[in-house]
Amino acid sequence: MDSGGGESRDSEGTPLQLPGDWESLPPQLEAKCCLRTSSSSVSSFNCSSAESEDEVFSDGAPSSRNRRQLLRKMKSWKAFFTMVHWTCRRSNSWIQLAGHEGNFRLSEAGFILKKFSVNESQCLQKLMGDVLKPYVPAYYGVVEKDSERFIQMEDLLTGLHSPCIMDCKMGIRTYLEEEMVRDLQRCSYRKDLYQKMNKVDPEAPTEQEHRQAGVTKVRYMQWREMISSTATLGFRIEGITMDNGVVLKDFKQTRTKEQIIATLIRFTDGCPLILKAYENRLNAIKEALLQSPFFRCHEFIGSSLLFIHEKGRVNVWMIDFGKTTTLPEGHTLQHNRPWAEGNREDGYLLGLDNLLGIFSATLAQQENAAEPSGEVSERPPVHR
Repeated sequence: MDSGGGESRDSEGTPLQLPGDWESLPPQLEAKCCLRTSSSSVSSFNCSSAESEDEVFSDGAPSSRNRRQLLRKMKSWKAFFTMVHWTCRRSNSWIQLAGHEGNFRLSEAGFILKKFSVNESQCLQKLMGDVLKPYVPAYYGVVEKDSERFIQMEDLLTGLHSPCIMDCKMGIRTYLEEEMVRDLQRCSYRKDLYQKMNKVDPEAPTEQEHRQAGVTKVRYMQWREMISSTATLGFRIEGITMDNGVVLKDFKQTRTKEQIIATLIRFTDGCPLILKAYENRLNAIKEALLQSPFFRCHEFIGSSLLFIHEKGRVNVWMIDFGKTTTLPEGHTLQHNRPWAEGNREDGYLLGLDNLLGIFSATLAQQENAAEPSGEVSERPPVHR
């Protein structure tokens, strides 16, 4: 087994004292922030079947032979392709792998095994020596199981029973420039992606795409970016799971600030303390990013922020580094400039700033809504 740079963490989920660890709310306020979710509270969300991002990222369309088996696996949103959702039975915890089973394997308590990727393994190893270390899963090297190689990393849900989880994909584009060039050279038209596009918006495909009943992968991904908040705000919500297990995943056309504010209120139950704790954590991540040598010399594509809270404990983690690419020697990125072909800018900081602004606006809205009693106290006294 390759040695990793991770340190052991409390498997019982006790808040740690390192920078960027769990934000804990005052015990007397935890009860006020416990989510009151129920099946009726989320009934307005359209939980249609989710698509697999692995399916989109693959170069070829799924064969008819494997399509039925593939569809059985694709019952959860993309965030569950990159993490595990676990629950507890009495004192013995167990890990429930959801979504794309092939990416994860069971491991010891406190760890997960993720299918090996050279890019992700190298990134996590470098991050263990960077200022971003407190904000990414701890890396414990590469292990082999059943003749397959896996990355062993920290299970970010250790110690939690029924957390609320949200996955936000960061950046203004979700494909590498190399993918765009390769896509243009191959001119491979995929029927499965055309069908997905046509299902959401029959007017989105061009006349030629309708005739050939196919679109290229990059064309599909660019369309996804345009109909969501990726192109305009530099991030998009991929999916949410509530503390009662209800999964919300129909965010393909969530693109306005007002829509995102409404989603954050649903996700946090409008609790100002949770919103403030998330805002603090995002500010800490931004400060670390601005100081990070790793961030300056890497292109962040397809990376996500994972938001987790449960009973007053709040955290945000940087995850998914499979498409994070090292820049040529001597090159750096600003991460806050628009993308133009050749500049490799990913817009990560643009997205983070917009996300911070929306969290702040949501917090202000909820704090204002909670102040009706103040108006009563300002009424003039009644003279008798």
